[in-house]
Amino acid sequence: MKVYGDSISGNCLKVKWTADRLGIPYDWIEVDFQKGTTRTPEYLALNPAGQVPLVILDDGRPLAQSNAIILHLAEGSDLIPADAYDRAKMFEWLFWEQYSHEPYVAVARFQVRYLGRAVSELEPRIVERGRAALARLELAATASPFLVGAAVTLADVSLVAYTRWADHGGFELTDYPAVQGWIGRVEQAMGIE
Repeated sequence: MKVYGDSISGNCLKVKWTADRLGIPYDWIEVDFQKGTTRTPEYLALNPAGQVPLVILDDGRPLAQSNAIILHLAEGSDLIPADAYDRAKMFEWLFWEQYSHEPYVAVARFQVRYLGRAVSELEPRIVERGRAALARLELAATASPFLVGAAVTLADVSLVAYTRWADHGGFELTDYPAVQGWIGRVEQAMGIE
């Protein structure tokens, strides 16, 4: 399997961590999307959306979108709950991550860390919704060791990717002590350094 990813992207690292945890071999192909690498005709032929991550499976089929990729890789593993309700809760978190977390926490990080904007220059809505996302995670991390019960699932993998770097976007993780503890548990369970 080939993984086209940018090492600064939490979405790409989700794929790496999942493959590593499951012992799935892959070749990592570093793609710097900031240099337009994902907009070349060659890359767009593989992924018309022009985004990372992208995997090319061993049989040559491409698959994009981080959560779709990690779901494919983890099929049949302990990272996907066997119980139907717990599995649905995992999906709930995966959908929420892409709609209500990543667009704020990750975008703030990118704008501050890579575009050089001051936190005070961020759109107030990004900051407000990022804080709301972290507050929701704080409640969940207070109630349970992982987002779906007592064991790590893809919900945790997906959400830890940008949450662990929330301070890069101006969010003080010290304001969310349960989230900090959860981050540590997920990193340990997944072998993330």
